This record gives sequence, structure tokens and C-alpha cells, in this order.
Amino acid sequence: MSRTSTASPRTARAATATPRTATPGPGRAVRRAGWHPGRRWLLAGAVVAAIGSFLPWLELAFGASFNGLQGAGLWTFYLSWLGLAGAMVPVRSAAIVQGLLAGGAAVGLPLLQVVEVTRLGLPGWQPGIGLLLTVCGGVLMLRGTVSLLRRTGAAA
Repeated sequence: MSRTSTASPRTARAATATPRTATPGPGRAVRRAGWHPGRRWLLAGAVVAAIGSFLPWLELAFGASFNGLQGAGLWTFYLSWLGLAGAMVPVRSAAIVQGLLAGGAAVGLPLLQVVEVTRLGLPGWQPGIGLLLTVCGGVLMLRGTVSLLRRTGAAA
């Protein structure tokens, strides 16, 4: 006597399929939902650099301060938007290029500003909070770009 199954082929396949939380076999990667950690670093760095662009970059001994937007801070603000776009763009290679450009500018331009002020010989100056935040944002963007280059974390 033959037994007939009442289960449809679809439910039969679903019962034998491996669950999504199963451990992958050797050489197989599990694709997790969400953003790649490099994109998160890139986004955080772009926001920090954009905020730092508005704040004082140089503070002089006699109480004067120079805003970042009066010089290279305007460029770092514009390029932080490029870093923000790099965090959101779905193409990994474009995100890497945008992260390198934005992060490199957010680190390089403030350092060039410090070199210029040192060369001019202004007495009693110190870097402002905006300069430090912009450099930190650039370092975060570069860290995210390196993470995207290495393909670590979830799906890029």
C-alpha cells in the first residue's frame, strides 16, 4: 500500500532546508543584514569632520580665534559631504575612492594649516577644537576606507 503525502512540495522543501542561522561550511560566508562597519566609520568620520569645519581652528594668545570656514575648513566641509555620500553609495569601489579623497583632505588640510602657521611664526597659538575634530574625522574616514579595502565585516 502506498502512502500519499498531503504536504505540498514547497513545505517539504522548507522543512528540509537549513535555517538561516546555521553555521556555514568551510569556505562559505554568512551574509548579514546591515551596513559594513567601514561604512559606519566613514559616516561617523564625515559627520565629525563637518562639525569640526565650523568650529575654531586656531586660538591666539590674545584671545582671538580663527574659524575653520575662514580658510581650509570650507574645503573640509565640502569634502565631508563626499565622505557622507561614500558611506551611502552602494558601490564599494566608489565608496573607497570617496573615503580616500574625503579622509585625506580632512587630515591633510588641517596639517597644512598647522605647518603654515608654524612657518609664519605666530607667537602663542594653539590648535582649536575644530582643527582637532576635523583631523579626527579624517582619521575615522580613512579607517573606514581601509576596512572597506580589506572587506572585513558584513557584506560590503
